[in-house]
Amino acid sequence: MKKIISVFVIALLVLSCKKEAKKEEKKQQEVNVYTHRHYKADQELFAQFEKESGIKVNVVNAKADELIQKMTIEGEQSPADVLITVDAGRLVRAKDKGLLQSATSEFLNNTIPSHLKDVDNNWFALTKRARVMVYNPEKVKENELSSYEDLTNEKWNKRVLIRSSGNIYNQSLLASIIANLGEEKAETWAKGIVANMARSPKGNDRDQVKAVVAGEGDVAIVNTYYIGKLLNSKDPEEVKAGKGIKIFFPNQEGRGTHINVSGAGVAKYAPNKENAIKFIEFLASEKAQKVFAKTNYEYPVNTKIAPSDLLASWGTFKEDGLSLTQLGKNNKKAVLTFDRAGWK
Repeated sequence: MKKIISVFVIALLVLSCKKEAKKEEKKQQEVNVYTHRHYKADQELFAQFEKESGIKVNVVNAKADELIQKMTIEGEQSPADVLITVDAGRLVRAKDKGLLQSATSEFLNNTIPSHLKDVDNNWFALTKRARVMVYNPEKVKENELSSYEDLTNEKWNKRVLIRSSGNIYNQSLLASIIANLGEEKAETWAKGIVANMARSPKGNDRDQVKAVVAGEGDVAIVNTYYIGKLLNSKDPEEVKAGKGIKIFFPNQEGRGTHINVSGAGVAKYAPNKENAIKFIEFLASEKAQKVFAKTNYEYPVNTKIAPSDLLASWGTFKEDGLSLTQLGKNNKKAVLTFDRAGWK
């Protein structure tokens, strides 16, 4: 009798182990992605990853600050495996809040340039955007343009268009100037831009381009990504705006044009860490980088992939090699500098 009971107990234990194994297997076949990005290219890539890996991608879409707050509130109970957001400043903020963890990946270490990833491997860049000048060729000659700093020259008085200081892209641009030139020169630059503004800051980057074409100003600072969006818009007026300007890459004689990124990191309490790393590796792979470049008009971070034909048509350029971690570290200083400069 005892022998029968023992066999029965063993059978129950084996069955229980099998059930737990199946639960674990099921658990490992998903990855929960919190993303700020909302592009068709991303949806296509998520579907491709699911098909190739068998890992289901569960997506939560929201603004970056909302996702960071959500992860903070959820704490150890957060289901998030991956955080994807735009701008290195936000990625650094997420790390500083303890929302990310180090991810060991030989592929990512060998693929992503060192200045485009966190020193502790808490986050990795996935795409790049250059913050360039766009100008009205009927009012500005290319040889009149040179650097971000030159836009504070008197000759640009009432001619410069740029969005508000609350915009993370501008905060990161100023943070890069602080890192490269120091706080004093950065504040002088900010005050100089305010003095030369054609109008009070308003609208997004696309609106700055439209304002140049409409004659409200002669030169604007925008991200290259938005030019691609305008030129490929279904709205004829947006296409007209995109065609009405030319692009200039500033600071080519010095440190290079400021770049920023969208990037991803493994969440601190990721229940599916292994899948999270596989997912980020896929997004940095050659096949995924081609999609980002062609469909979303972004520069690839994988150096084996060339920019799309459209981006290549704008020419090659020297980019600022500043570690993007500096953008996050200097964000607070940038915000305070904007306030002192009267940049609304």
